[in-house]
Parts: sequence; structure tokens; C-alpha cells
Amino acid sequence: MRPRASRPSPIRSGNPPEPRPVPRRRITTLAAFALVTLFAVSAHAQTPADSARGTSVPASASLHDAKAGDVPNDNGKAVHLDWQGGAEGEQMVVARGSSANGPFATLDTVDAGAGSFDDNAAPRGMPVFYSLTTLGPGGPAAPLLVGPVTATAQWFNTQRVNVASFAIFFFAFVLFFLWSSRGGRKLFVRRIAGIDAIEEAVGRATEMGRPVLYVPGVQDIDDIQTMAALVILESVARMAAQYETKIIVPTNYPVPFTLAQEMVKNGFLEAGRPEAYDPNSVRYITSEQFAYVAAINGIILRDRPAANLYLGPFFAESLILAETGFSTGAIQVAGTANVHQLPFLVVACDYTLIGEELYAASAYLSREPKLLSTLKGSDYMKLLIIAFLIIGGAVETTYHLTHPTVDLSVESPFKNWFRTQ
Repeated sequence: MRPRASRPSPIRSGNPPEPRPVPRRRITTLAAFALVTLFAVSAHAQTPADSARGTSVPASASLHDAKAGDVPNDNGKAVHLDWQGGAEGEQMVVARGSSANGPFATLDTVDAGAGSFDDNAAPRGMPVFYSLTTLGPGGPAAPLLVGPVTATAQWFNTQRVNVASFAIFFFAFVLFFLWSSRGGRKLFVRRIAGIDAIEEAVGRATEMGRPVLYVPGVQDIDDIQTMAALVILESVARMAAQYETKIIVPTNYPVPFTLAQEMVKNGFLEAGRPEAYDPNSVRYITSEQFAYVAAINGIILRDRPAANLYLGPFFAESLILAETGFSTGAIQVAGTANVHQLPFLVVACDYTLIGEELYAASAYLSREPKLLSTLKGSDYMKLLIIAFLIIGGAVETTYHLTHPTVDLSVESPFKNWFRTQ
């Protein structure tokens, strides 16, 4: 009997195992199944409890046909009351009780001619009764009793199916690109001139023997732009470590200061030069806006950095920083999502990351599969939204032409689907 040829172990041979291709049909199947399930649930969503009608007589001579029902698509704390025959200007006292015999607690006094009232503080899951007493010229009329009615919570808000659908599509795109990248596929991201200029700026600082100044904005860690700037800082620190260039990172809040220290330290560690990390390269200045800016201007004028990187949230100080750096002849790269500051940075800096390019920079520089997957997923989601806008424009135009008598500010099939409550 011939022995079977044994395959060489990738571990023993030193060759890394080839990544297994991830079946792309899996994410499509999951997304389609989730979408069908969502629409099925919304079609068979929980219905509100049957309306309870008025039961007690005699009542107000004008008030009749009162009913109460659970408000759908809520957390089980609201009951809607309707009645007919209320006179304009006539007042009505609405009271709630746990039994038909009371006691009743007054909720509000409303206009009887309004025809409806919402109790937004009803006990969840407990049957309640409502007493409607009309106050006429001759005094209060006999109360009209409505009930019992029970406020219940629904699992799904069927008026937000559109939001859930877009969320499912977005996460489906992200998971698809994440599994694809783990299966060996390289995700393409277009080149951004401002991001490519960061490496050029670090290289110029190396040639001139001067440091690199990195300013991660003027906000605390609760600003998403600050988080994006700190993620980019790790890649910049790795470049500085590879080129053996000094980096200076002034911060203005304690939490960004601590995170900036870790980012710079990790950057030097990934570059294979942990011993070159200088703890004094990250400095805590002050949380006062213009005192922080004055300190940065002092660093620019004293240390003369050859590259100034302003990435993060900026406000009135943007032009002050950019003009000071311009006066020293440094190459400057800026980026912010604050649209009102972009004109100043575009004029005074060599390269500017506009809007969402700041968030794309972290994925572009690190090539981290999770960041790239999120970036690609958001891009495809934008394409899907643009397609919906084009389709919606066509549907709205066609509906205008075929239904000229309909009030299109209220009724429209496409517009109503995008409404949320």
C-alpha cells in the first residue's frame, strides 16, 4: 500500500499560510435576509389595543362617542382619547383612574371642541379608565366614563423602517469590505494630495534638521475631529521615527494629552525605534484657547519647525497659527471639518484636507482593514443615497404630473416613506 504524500506544514517550512478566500455571497445573503425580516416584522407589527368607548350615562348633552386607544409605535406610556360633539369654548376636565369607580386624578382641563387628548404618562401594562367632565354654563355635566384601555409597548416602531433599512445597508457594506480585506483583497482608496504631502513635509523637516509640529486641534476628546487627528498622529509619529526626526505635539486638554503620548509612543514602537521616543515631545499647555495658541506661536518662532501639521477642530485661531507658520517658511498641511475655517487654511497653508478627507486620512495612512472597511462602506452608502435622491426626484416629478390636484406638500408616496416620527 503506497503511503500518501504529506503536505509540508506552513509553520515548519516558514511559509505563511495562504489566506482563505471569503465567500462574498455570505454577506449578500445575510443582508437580504435581514432586510426581508425587517419588512416582514413591520408588516405584521404589533397593533394597538382595541379602542374603549364611553360606557357611563347620563353624560354631557353635547359630548358623545368618546373612545380611548393605545398609541402605536411607542414605549407603552401613551393613550389617545377622542370624542365628538364638544362645543367650541366649552371646557372639559380629563381625569384618570385605575377602576371604573375611581378615585380619578385630574390630568388637564382642555377645550371640549378640540376633540382629542393625549395622556403621555399612562401606566404601562395596566388597564385605566378616563372620566370626561364638561364644564358648561350651568355647571359641570355628568362625567362620561371611557375604558378600560391599556397602554402597551411595541417592539418595533414601524414609522422608522426607512432608518433601519439604511442602517442595515451601511453595516452590510462595512462587513462585506471587512471580510473581503481579511480574505486578501486590497481595498482601493483614491489618492489625496493633502495626505501625500504629510510624508513630503516630514521628509523636508528631516533634510533641514528641524522638528515637525503637530497640532491636534483645540477641542477635547469628545469632538470626533480630535479623535481622527490623534489616529493620524500615530502614522505621522511612525514616519518621524523612521526618518529620525523630532516631533513636537502641543495639547490643551488632559485626555488628548495622554492619548497623544500613547500614539507617539506606538508610532516609534511600530517603526522599530522605541528607544528614540522622547516623553517631552508631547506637551500639555493649557485649556485656554488663545493662551494655547500663543504658546504654539512661541514654539513656531523659537524652534522653527520645517513642517507644521494642523489637523483637527479649529476656530478663530486657525488664521493666527497659519500666518505665523507661513512667516517662518515652513511647509504647512491643515485639515478640519469646520467649514467656516476652511477658507483661512486654504489661503495660508500649502495643502488642506477638506471636510471628510480628515476622517479618511487615518485609514489612508494606516491601511488598517477596519478603518478602510468603514471608509469604503460610507462611500458606497453615499452612492446609495444619491441613487435614492435621483429615483425620488423622478418619482416626485411623475407624481406631480399625474396628480395635479393632490396637495403634494402633505401627500406623496416617496416623501412619506422618508418621514420619521
